[in-house]
Amino acid sequence: RTAETIEARVIDVLKDPEAKSALEDFGKEIRLTMNPAVSDQDIVDMLVQHIITRPVFEALFPSQSFIDSNPMSQAMQRILWILDRHGLHGETSGLDKFYQNVRERVALAKSDKSRQDVIRNLYETFFQAAFPKLSDLRGVVYTPVPIVDFILHSADAMLRQEFGVGLSDQGVNILDPFAGTGTFLSRLIQSGIIPSDRLPYKYREELHATEIVLLAYYIASLNIESAYFQATGESLSFPGMVLGDTFQMGEGGKPKMFPKFLEENNARADRQNQADIRVIIGNPPYRANQGDSNQNNQNLSYSRLDKSIRDTYAAGSTAVNKNSLYDSYIRAFRWSGNRIRKQGVICYVTNGGWIDGNTMDGFRKTLAREFTGIYVFNLRGNQRTSGELSRKEGGKIFESGSRATIAITLLVKNPKKQGPCEIHYHDIGDYLSREEKLAKVVGFGSIESIPWEKIVPNEHHDWINARSEDFGDLVPLNDAPNAIFAMRSNGVQTNRDVWVYNFSKKGLEDNVRRMIDFYNSQVDSFSAKCQEEGKNAEKKAQELIDTDPKKIKWTRGLIKDIAQGKKGKFQAEEVGISLYRPFCKSWIYYNRQFNEYFKEKLFPSPHHENLAISVTAAGENKDFACLIVNVIPDLHLLATTQCFPLYLYEPKSGRKNSMAHLLKEESPEENLVKKDAITDSALTCFRDHYQDRKISKEDLFYYVYGVLHSPEYRDRYAADLKKMLPRIPFEPNFWTFSKAGRELASWHLNYETVDPWKDVNVAIPQAGKTKSSEDLYRVTKMRFGRLVGGETDKTVIQFNEDVTISGIPLAAYEYVVNGKPAIEWIMEQYQVFTDKESGIRNDPNFWCKEHGDPRYIFNLLLRIIRVSQETIRIVKGLPSLGANDNRSYETSFAGGEAIAAEDGP
Repeated sequence: RTAETIEARVIDVLKDPEAKSALEDFGKEIRLTMNPAVSDQDIVDMLVQHIITRPVFEALFPSQSFIDSNPMSQAMQRILWILDRHGLHGETSGLDKFYQNVRERVALAKSDKSRQDVIRNLYETFFQAAFPKLSDLRGVVYTPVPIVDFILHSADAMLRQEFGVGLSDQGVNILDPFAGTGTFLSRLIQSGIIPSDRLPYKYREELHATEIVLLAYYIASLNIESAYFQATGESLSFPGMVLGDTFQMGEGGKPKMFPKFLEENNARADRQNQADIRVIIGNPPYRANQGDSNQNNQNLSYSRLDKSIRDTYAAGSTAVNKNSLYDSYIRAFRWSGNRIRKQGVICYVTNGGWIDGNTMDGFRKTLAREFTGIYVFNLRGNQRTSGELSRKEGGKIFESGSRATIAITLLVKNPKKQGPCEIHYHDIGDYLSREEKLAKVVGFGSIESIPWEKIVPNEHHDWINARSEDFGDLVPLNDAPNAIFAMRSNGVQTNRDVWVYNFSKKGLEDNVRRMIDFYNSQVDSFSAKCQEEGKNAEKKAQELIDTDPKKIKWTRGLIKDIAQGKKGKFQAEEVGISLYRPFCKSWIYYNRQFNEYFKEKLFPSPHHENLAISVTAAGENKDFACLIVNVIPDLHLLATTQCFPLYLYEPKSGRKNSMAHLLKEESPEENLVKKDAITDSALTCFRDHYQDRKISKEDLFYYVYGVLHSPEYRDRYAADLKKMLPRIPFEPNFWTFSKAGRELASWHLNYETVDPWKDVNVAIPQAGKTKSSEDLYRVTKMRFGRLVGGETDKTVIQFNEDVTISGIPLAAYEYVVNGKPAIEWIMEQYQVFTDKESGIRNDPNFWCKEHGDPRYIFNLLLRIIRVSQETIRIVKGLPSLGANDNRSYETSFAGGEAIAAEDGP
C-alpha cells in the first residue's frame, strides 16, 4: 500500500516540467543502458523501489556508505534530489516500524548464515509484497545456500579436472549473470575457495555480476561488499556489479557513456563485456512466457539471442510448438553457450523439464554438440503432477518459488578434447523431502562425489526414459501419410475460463455480456488512437487498455481485435455444454472472438454432434490418459488435450466462404458437410490385415479406444507416450478390443444416466431429513472422512454437513484419468468457487437448479463410482498384447491420404 502511495506521489510530482524533463533524461540513459523496451512506468517503479528500500539497506549494512559508494544509488539520488525540490519527500513514514524491525533483526544476526536468512526473508516477503509484478516478471526465487555451495565447489573441481586451474587462479574470470541478491559471489568469498592473499585481486578484477532488478541489484552489491569486508576488513565498493539486462548486453554494441547519471555503471558493463569469461554460475530466471495480457507483463524479446535459439535449439527440435524454447532459463543456456567463447565451465540450477521434455530434443542435441562434457544432477520436485507420481517427486527445492523439476547442470567446453560429448546423469531419488534432498547435496559437496550414470542418447536425443524401438512401427494416429485419423485438434482454449465457463447458464450469460460491453467501450475509446499507430497498433492498444481483472480478461486475440477496431456481440446460440474436466460438464460461451483458439472442424458450434477420443498430448508431466467426448472438450480436459474425432466438419463443395462466415448465415447446417475423420486407406489396411471386410470405421474407432485403455500397452510404451502421440498395434484380438472400447465408451459417455452405485451407506441426520431436497443436497466442498489419528479415509465422503456416504469401495479409486481418480475429479470440480481476481462466483448448485435435479451432484458421485468399477472390470478383462503379431505398419499398408492437423496454440 505504501508503494502504491509513493508511486502516485511520484507521478504527481512528474507533472512539473523540470521534474519531467529530468526523468526523461534519466529514462533515455536507462533504455540505452538496459533495454529499449523499458517504459516510463518501469522508471517510476525503479524510483519507488529506491525510495522504499534505501532505509532497509542502511539498516542491513550500517557500516557502509550505501549512497556514497554505489553508482546506481548515486544516480537514483541525483534524480530524486531534483524531484524532492518539487515536493517528493517524507513518503516512507508509514514504514518506520518496519525499518526499526529490520535494524533489530540485523542486530541479532551474528553469523553469515543468520544474515543470509534475514536477507532471504526480506527478499521473499517484502519484495514479493511490495513489487509483485516485477517479482513475477523476473521469476524471483532465492537459491538455497547448499545449492550455491555445491555449484561453487563443482565449478572449481571441474576447472581443475579439465584445465588444471581453479576459481582462485589469475586469468579465470567468473560471472554471475543473474545475480539476484548476490548469494553466489558472496558465498564464493566466504567459502575459502579463494585464498585470502588472492582475494583482493580477484575481487577487483575477475569477479563479475549483473542484475536487472534494482532492488535485487542493491542487495547483491551490499551483500557481496559485506562478505568482502568480513573477509578482509576492507570496505570497498564491488567494482564488478552491473545494473543491466544480461540478454540485452549480448545483443552487441558498446554501452553509451553518459556523464549525467549512468557513466560509472556503463563503464562497468563495458569492462564486463570485454572480459574473457571462463566460468558462468548462477540461478537464471525461471519464468516461462507470460500470456496474461491483463498483467501487461510479457517477456522481452532479443533479436540476436532469439535468432541463435532458432538456428540451434529450435532447428533441431521435432516439436510443432516451440514456444518453450524461448523461456528465460533456456535463453540463459543459449546466452551462456555463446558467452563462453572458447573454453570454460557453466553451472546453473534451473528448471529441469528440459531433461526429458518433448520439445527439448533439439536443446539436448545442441548441448551434446557444443560441449565436451555434461553433468546433470536431477533434484526432482515436479509438483505439476499429482497422486503417487507427485509423492515420488518429493519436496520442492525452492519451496513455493517453483513447482517444476529442478536440476543442477554443469557444462564443459574444452577444445582439446576430441570425440563425442560425455553425458553424466544422477537422479537424487524417490520420495525425498526438501530437507533430505538438501542434506544429500551437502553430503556430496560437489560433482566429484556423485556416482554418475553415463548416458548415450538415442536417435531421438532421449537421455532418460528412452522410447522403445518398436513404437515407431505401430500405426500412427495422425501426422503421417498413412494414419488412422485425417485430422486432430486440441480441446478449446479460451484463455479466459472464469469468464466463459460457468455452472450457471444465466450467470455465464451475465458475465459474458458484461465483459463484451466493457470490451466494446474500450474499442470506442481507443481504436482510433491504436489504428493511427499502424504496425504498432497492438502495442499501443496494450498501453491504453484498462486491465482491471474485474472487468475483462485480455488476451492476444482481443488485443489484436481492439487494435483493428473490431467490436464484439453477444450471441445466445453460442452458449452450450462443454466437458471441462473428466466427467464434469459446464456451460461455455463458444465464440471465435472470445475463445483464443476455436475448434471449428471438431465442433463448429455447441450444437453440432461428434465423437472424439481425447488423449494426453505429448510432452506432458502426467501419465497418459484418454477419454471419449461427445461435447466440446476443454484444452485441459486431459493435461493438454489432443482429440481424434469420428467426424470432421468442412464447408460444402463450392462454398468459398470461411467456416466462420458460413456459421453466421441463417442455415449454417446447409453450408457444412460432416465427413468421416477415419481415413479410407486406414480402414482398407485394417481390413486387409485381419482379412475381415466387416470391420467398419466405427469399429476401428472403438478398437483404438480399447487399445489405449490396455494397462500393458500403457506400461510398455510409457516413455513413448510421454514424447509422442499414441500409435496403435495390430492386435490378434481385434474384435475383443473393439467391443471393449465400445463398452467403455458407453459408460464414459452415458455417465450421467447410468444407475448409481448402490452398495454404499448414506447417513442423513434427523435434522437434515426435514430440509428440502435443494437444501439437503446442496454442496459447498466435499471432503474425505478421517480415521483415528487424522489419516484420510477414502471409503467415506462427507458430501455436505448433512449427508455422509460410506462404504465406498477402494477399488473404485483405481480408475485414474488425467492424474487422479475419477471420483476425486467430481469432488474437486463440484465445489463453490470465487475467483480472486475477477470476483466471479461459480456455484455447481446452479447446474442442479437449472436442470431441475437437486440430487444431480449427489447421484453423479455415485454414478462415477459405478463407472469407475465398470471401467476397471473391462480394462482388467483385456487380453495381453500379442507381442509376435505386430507387423510393421509401413510394410502392411498400401496407399495413403493427405493428413491435416487443425491449427492449435
